[in-house]
Order: sequence, then C-alpha cells, then structure tokens
Amino acid sequence: MATVEHGVVTFLTDYGISAVELARATEERGFGSLFLTEHTHIPAARKTPWPGGAELPKRYAHTFDPFVALAAMAAVTERIALGTAVSLVCQHDPIVLAKQVASLDRISGGRFELGVGMGWNREEMANHGVDPRTRARRMREHVLAMQAIWAQEEASFDGEFVKFDRIWSWPKPLRRPPILIGGGGPGVVDRVVEFGDGWIPLRVRRTELDALRERISEMRGKAAEAGRGPVTVTVYGAAATPEALESYAAAGVDRVLFELPDEPADGVLRRLDELAALSNG
Repeated sequence: MATVEHGVVTFLTDYGISAVELARATEERGFGSLFLTEHTHIPAARKTPWPGGAELPKRYAHTFDPFVALAAMAAVTERIALGTAVSLVCQHDPIVLAKQVASLDRISGGRFELGVGMGWNREEMANHGVDPRTRARRMREHVLAMQAIWAQEEASFDGEFVKFDRIWSWPKPLRRPPILIGGGGPGVVDRVVEFGDGWIPLRVRRTELDALRERISEMRGKAAEAGRGPVTVTVYGAAATPEALESYAAAGVDRVLFELPDEPADGVLRRLDELAALSNG
C-alpha cells in the first residue's frame, strides 16, 4: 500500500502561535507540508450560513494574509512544502496574485503549492465585486490567466472576466506552482483535469471513503484519457487515527493535512507533538 504524506493546516491568527514558530516546529517534527487558510475579511452583516454549523468561529475574521505569512515561513524552513488551503482566488486580481505566487515560489526555493477555492461567503465575495453566481467560471479564468503569466514571456488573456493584452511580469516561478482544487461539488473532477494538478477534498468521513475512492479513480481515469500527468489528492482535516490513515491510503489519497487549533504556542506545539507521534508510530 502506498505511503500517505502527513502535513498540517491551520487558521493562522493574530492571537495564536506565530508564523515563524509554527513553521520551524512543523519542519523539526518531520511533517512534509504546512498549509494556511484564507479569508480577506468577514462581513459583520453576513447572512450566508456557515457550512460548518450555526456560529462562525472567531478565527475566520482573524486570519493573517497567507502569502505574507508563508513568505516568513519560507525564510525559516528548508524542506517542507508550503501552500494555501485554500486561497479564494476570485477575490484577487489575477495579475497581482500571479506575481505574489511567483515571488513566494522563488523565496521558498520552489516549495509553494497554490490551493484554490471558490468560497462560500456570498457577502465576502460581493465586497470584492464578485457575483457569487459566476464564481466557478471566475476561478477557472483567474487560474488560467495566472498560468499564462507564469509560463509566457509576453502573456495575454481574453476571457469573460479577465482580459489583458501582452504583458511582462517577472519573476517567473522556479516551477509552475501546483494548483490544488478545493471543493466537493459535481464539477470538481473536471476542474482538476482541465486546469489543476490535484484535488483537496474537505474532512472526508470514514463512511464517505468508498465514494472518495470512486471519485479518485474517475478523476485519474479522466486525467489519463486527457494525456495529463498524475493528479494528487490531499485530504484537508484528516482524522488522526492509524485506522483512518490506512483507509485514506487504500482510497488512493497521497497526502493528509491534520488541522491544528487556533491557539497560542503551548497548545499548538502539544498538538504537533501528538500528531508527530502518530506519524512516526
């Protein structure tokens, strides 16, 4: 059975552990990756229900900008992959974000992975001028436009939402940053095959593993038919038990991300030690 890589993901907040301490501690304990979430803000008059329950946790409004924080993390680490899980790319100007990502990839020595998602908070999108009804099409164009900027010396793009004539934009990333597509809706497999390098399903329950295995098989089959290289699967919010890890591996998962609490250093480091013991056990 294939080995599943172990990483961590967290809401990095202004009241929790610092970016630098977390990055060093994660690498020292042997984890393979560290991912950060993103919300630019949380509207105070939000009406959109939170998918996780009745009351939105405090951490959503207190997150650091992930690209700034990951640059600090890159400066104090050497080995671990660094990424977003996920960046709400519809809420970014794609030309600006392409430069941010390329700069971060350079600073990290080619260790950055861009997890992307459409988002769920309609008021948050609206404050950025994004019509929630167009978010799937917008995400696709933003990613394709960034990929063009990274790959071409004189990039141009002519889409429904993103349009620019020939531009110069450096630095170019050391490698094309892997695009990991978040979400679990009916279109996610086709998105991964068309413009992604991997998939990030969210908190897959043990009862959902058979369905996950089928979707992974479908996704990899479609990728092969399209002449694509292998596509990866990273489970966000994985269950931290030996039995669950064996089940993820059997389903074809490549990497799991264990969630860390949004707490000061003592609590987070204690949890990292527990997870490291599981990973090394």
